[in-house]
Amino acid sequence: MEVKYDLPPQATCMADPSLSMNASTLSTLSSRLAALTADRVGGMRRGLEKESLRVRPDGMLALTPHPAELGAPLTHPHITTDFSESQIELVTGVHPSPEACLDELTRVHREVYRVLAAHGDEMLWVASMPCGLPTDETIPLGRYGTSNIGRAKSVYRMGLGHRYGRRMQTISGIHYNWSMPGIDSEAYFGLIRNFRRHSFLLLYLFGASPAVCSTFVAGREHGLEPLGPRTMHLPWATSLRMGRLGYQSDAQATLAVSYNHLEGYAASLQEALTVPYPPYEAIGIRNLGGEYNQLSTTLLQIENEFYGTIRPKRVIHQGERPLHALRERGVEYVEVRLMDLNPFLDVGIDAGTMRFLDLFLLHALLTDSPPDTPEELAALKHNQHLTASRGREPGLRLERHGSEVVLTEWAHELLEEMALIAAHLDAVGGGQAHVQALAEARRRLAAPETLPSAQVLEALRRDVEQGSFVGFVRSRSAATRAAMLAQPLAPDQEAAFRHMAEASVAERQRIEAADTMPFEIFRQCYVSAERLMPAAMRRTQTAG
Repeated sequence: MEVKYDLPPQATCMADPSLSMNASTLSTLSSRLAALTADRVGGMRRGLEKESLRVRPDGMLALTPHPAELGAPLTHPHITTDFSESQIELVTGVHPSPEACLDELTRVHREVYRVLAAHGDEMLWVASMPCGLPTDETIPLGRYGTSNIGRAKSVYRMGLGHRYGRRMQTISGIHYNWSMPGIDSEAYFGLIRNFRRHSFLLLYLFGASPAVCSTFVAGREHGLEPLGPRTMHLPWATSLRMGRLGYQSDAQATLAVSYNHLEGYAASLQEALTVPYPPYEAIGIRNLGGEYNQLSTTLLQIENEFYGTIRPKRVIHQGERPLHALRERGVEYVEVRLMDLNPFLDVGIDAGTMRFLDLFLLHALLTDSPPDTPEELAALKHNQHLTASRGREPGLRLERHGSEVVLTEWAHELLEEMALIAAHLDAVGGGQAHVQALAEARRRLAAPETLPSAQVLEALRRDVEQGSFVGFVRSRSAATRAAMLAQPLAPDQEAAFRHMAEASVAERQRIEAADTMPFEIFRQCYVSAERLMPAAMRRTQTAG
């Protein structure tokens, strides 16, 4: 049974939304922080998922298969692939501190670099926007073996390529998974609504993708400006990854998903997962040669195709659909999906950033979260695109409650409110780590030239001749590779990774051997509406 977070009832509206909410919010936070006990603070958990492309020394995409020595991507607990066979995804477990989480992520990196170095000179690309890319159809899709679930993962990726193009899918990022005891689904959805309202602040402070290689936008309209050799950019951009050039879809723009409650969210996704979408019907399930084009002809093939800055999540059972898990057992954690890789950090993120994310998520949880509306959802998308493409532009205004507010002024208000949370966390846990993380955010807000996005552009401008996007990131990637190889794993750690790799291959083989169902029957069953429904709904429909 889920336990409700013991907070005062949340207000559904402000008396006068045109007025600053700061004073009211500070008062609310002061009272609600009293319920944030040491047990709850100590029970916070976080995990990381980090995507990175494998590249050649010249900064072009590596077209080689996923290294066999790393194990089976289908079943390895820490090392898998994302869209492309050339896109490694590194996954940590769940940890009580940022440091423990980063320690594990660093160990996984060292194992990957060890294997790559043993078999050649490939390295991991340390930026979110991709390296030099070949033609779209040349980008290899992830391969997961001959089992039905392995084939389904590959067919899903084929569908993504048909729908959005393979280049867009090579964008990489860091996902931050977060939970805290005593939060039920209703409270998590309140957190999600506030997160979406204020996510511009994360794009501003941590966006690190203001430029791209020209190969990424070849053959498409982009509105970018040239900067150096084979480099396109926007001068005030923070995160092109999260803008119109990134994880965006005109088709999904027709999908207005509300986060007011779990069932409304689930119903919106179920419709997108079950109702045929004419442009995708035209693609078809199979091509004339009988090969699969996609898993389904619906707006979304599976739940993960829905692009969002944050997702409600639940650990799923083997073979279970994520939406079914949410409906049956509620939200277990949230997945923050808008963080760029910071190319100046060896693993793309640091402890200070993670602590700020904790502050940000707690602020979203503890402050009033009125229901969203279609008008607000449109405004939030507008704010996201503005911040992604022009976030550092002096005086840039965002939409708030039907009027405009200067981005930096709104950001200052939010940081002021977070100060109470930072002080409380440090008082409970000891030290000054959260206050220091907040101070760093304030420093960046006051000095926008220190923002990662500004630092990337400055690095490109310093050496126009050599300062192409690919040249800059290639240099940073090579430095990271050298740093990782200079600190090898201990023998017992290396042995543990070898054991995990061997066990993952054995498990993949076991799954393949156990398959008896023809793939087409498996596919039809997997994408059926029944698989998305909670047991109670199935029984009702059966009885009817």
